[in-house]
Amino acid sequence: MWVVSSLPYLSPRQEGQVDAWTEEAAQAGRVGAQRLRDVSTEVPPPDVATALGLAPGRPAVVRRRTMLLDGRPVELTDSWYPVEVADGTALAAMGKIKGGAVTLLANMGYSVHEAREDIAFRDATADEAAELNLPAGTPVIVLSRTCLDAEGVVFEASVMVMVAEGRHLRYRLVAG
Repeated sequence: MWVVSSLPYLSPRQEGQVDAWTEEAAQAGRVGAQRLRDVSTEVPPPDVATALGLAPGRPAVVRRRTMLLDGRPVELTDSWYPVEVADGTALAAMGKIKGGAVTLLANMGYSVHEAREDIAFRDATADEAAELNLPAGTPVIVLSRTCLDAEGVVFEASVMVMVAEGRHLRYRLVAG
């Protein structure tokens, strides 16, 4: 069983602290790593464009990663940023971001005040199954997250396609 909490992924990292995925895996006695597949500027899918508040046909910057657990691909993460936020920053460049995107964004003034998450279950597409080393049609979890700052400005929308087997999502909500 692999238990995942969203909170560490929304919090900036301290100097010298490893990324949330590596830390969470290590706490479970596992090895977490990630492979950056692509960084590009393109028109996002309609659901992502809507989440980012983009007009139809407007481009955004996307960072595509494969998350690995003990060397096995377990998640595909596509993080999208408005061009106005990402252009000219490490978000729009191929390569690892020191402290991770959430730390870079916080240093740019974009701290997560609200995160909206939507969870769906469906069969993996052929491309997803190939990247995750799954048989075609294997069930996956799709977690879509939209991040807003304290003024309600949306600055990131991510779509994570996760291997469902052995996955447990945990949420902590504080009212008031």
